[in-house]
Formats: sequence, C-alpha cells, structure tokens
Amino acid sequence: MPAVTGLFVVVLLLALAAPLALYALVRSERDQRVETDRETAERLARRDTDDESRVR
Repeated sequence: MPAVTGLFVVVLLLALAAPLALYALVRSERDQRVETDRETAERLARRDTDDESRVR
C-alpha cells in the first residue's frame, strides 16, 4: 500500500503543478508583448501589400 499512496501523492502534485506551470508560461508570454497603435498593427498585418500603393 505505501507504493500506491506514493503514486497517488505524485499524481496529485502533478495535477496541481501543471495548471500553475501553464499559467506561469502564459503570464510570461503576456509580459513580453509589444503594444502598437491601430495603424501600425494594420500595417504589420498587411505585410503582403505595399504601403505606397494603398489608397487613403
């Protein structure tokens, strides 16, 4: 029975640690983002078009 108890504790710790690790990874990615204004974001999203040929 001690082996089953030990296995249960390991699985329980992994079940609690996995969401916290995922949260930490997502949080660190969020802190590295670059904020841009709308015009810059549109230009970056349309990299396949030439800025000079756009009609305003």
